[in-house]
Amino acid sequence: MPYMKNGKRDYRREYDKYAGRPEIIKKRVEQNKARRMMEKEGKVRKGDGKDVDHKRPLSKGGTTTRSNLRVKSRSANRSFRRNADGSMLNQISKRGK
Repeated sequence: MPYMKNGKRDYRREYDKYAGRPEIIKKRVEQNKARRMMEKEGKVRKGDGKDVDHKRPLSKGGTTTRSNLRVKSRSANRSFRRNADGSMLNQISKRGK
């Protein structure tokens, strides 16, 4: 995170370098749209600890349609897939080896 000389977080610089980029804004708009769709259906509520997940991610060509959305717990949606013993699955694709 970018910090100023006084040790405080520089939110302006952070926004300019990341959050204000057009592709990030577009992604955030789609995520908010998906959340509102599921709230209207009564599947999620504010503060319920659940996330709206895109089955096929937006980064891989997925869309924000009802058929591509599902509700997952926050911890399940924001963590990496794990083996039975709790270790992370290999994140390198077979084609990448």
